[in-house]
Amino acid sequence: MSSKALLRPEFSIHPHEEKPVKSLLLRSLTALVCFVALIVPLAACAGTDDSDPHALTVGFVVDPSWAQVPVAQQAGDFDRHGVKVHIVNFATGVEALQALAAGQLDVATAADVPAAAAMTRSPALRIVGDGSRWEDSRIVARRSAGITSLRDLAGRSVGTPLGTSAAYFAQNALSHSAVEAKLVQVAPQATVTAAGQRNVDAVAIFQPYQAQVIDALGADAVELAGGTYSQHSLYLATDSAVTRKPEALAGFFAALGEAGSRLGSGAEPAIAAVASATQLSPDLIRKILPEFDFRLRLQPDLADTLVALAEWARAQGAVDKSAGLPDYRALAEPRFLPQGG
Repeated sequence: MSSKALLRPEFSIHPHEEKPVKSLLLRSLTALVCFVALIVPLAACAGTDDSDPHALTVGFVVDPSWAQVPVAQQAGDFDRHGVKVHIVNFATGVEALQALAAGQLDVATAADVPAAAAMTRSPALRIVGDGSRWEDSRIVARRSAGITSLRDLAGRSVGTPLGTSAAYFAQNALSHSAVEAKLVQVAPQATVTAAGQRNVDAVAIFQPYQAQVIDALGADAVELAGGTYSQHSLYLATDSAVTRKPEALAGFFAALGEAGSRLGSGAEPAIAAVASATQLSPDLIRKILPEFDFRLRLQPDLADTLVALAEWARAQGAVDKSAGLPDYRALAEPRFLPQGG
């Protein structure tokens, strides 16, 4: 049985009918909110400073997966390495990649799944670093629902943000266990509520939301591992930045390398910097950071992973079915990393 046949994506955890006028109004308001959400970060980064080869505009997804960025900024590492870094916050990697492709940024952070898809549409993007690896993805279910293993999810609903690394993990884990389940769209910020109010039988979500769901369910939480997926949290740059700002990129990654060492040792100033940047509690940050490998690298086998992710994204409709996949190996630039990655 194919992995595609195993999952039946749904689009809402609360399907309902609306009166036409109310529906039109809600759609209009939703469109306005989405438009504002997109243009606000773009307005904040009106463009890159091409006149200064030592300046970088960096799109940072506010997520512990790229914890090196706030740690390096707080400690003054960028200044010590001679690079002027202007950080612009983004809610998702998809938004950051849109700004990068539009030339509003020099560098952006994004997980492997949206990065693989974006590079099929934006050939000018380059992978310049694999900032962290996370191997602790879990499907979190409720013991009280009679779920103790992946097999118990047969015919059940799994809430996840469709099209993301979390959704890919869920599909991968279920497929490897030959389990037929139903993926239901749940936004990351809604996963705790969806799990607690039993809108879904289980959730698959990245950190820090995974830890928050587990904490909220308490003794009722069941953590289900499976599949072969490990999340890669990437740094991407424009080909223009790669060509025109090589020294700035080298300084940027030298600073991130030092920050990663502090994260690996659990230094309290590093934890405080990440907590401040993400607006998460220091206790939560202290709990989840050890799950990440923050050593900077860019290994050749990442290209094979990105091909698999892009093919999955194409099957989900996130990539044009007629589009060819790029040569991810040729689009990797490891030379800016300490010791070449």
